[in-house]
Amino acid sequence: MDELSKILGASKEDIVLSMDAIQVPISLQEPVSGTNVDNINIEDQISDKKNSDSYWAETITIIEAIKKLNDKEKMIMRKRYFEGRTQVEIAEEIGISQAQVSRLEKDAIKHIRRIYK
Repeated sequence: MDELSKILGASKEDIVLSMDAIQVPISLQEPVSGTNVDNINIEDQISDKKNSDSYWAETITIIEAIKKLNDKEKMIMRKRYFEGRTQVEIAEEIGISQAQVSRLEKDAIKHIRRIYK
């Protein structure tokens, strides 16, 4: 350890931690348990919801539905759901009441639902 520490310019603790981190890689086709061919493989246990076909189809559908909103509804939806703004903040910014923002947001959501279904 002393020799490695001098050569690498690293502390003994860092070298020990690095060596402890070394693990033998396993195949994603390895069964989760046992060797039976009916077992589930490791890759079957990994899920990527953001890259599934249904996720992309839903996302495209919602984007297309949002495009069909009027300009004020689009702006409110963008500020509420993509910028994380509150109804009160939006109301103050565009000069309408919070109740009006709420109504426009609800109308926009209803419109999206109608298109989405």
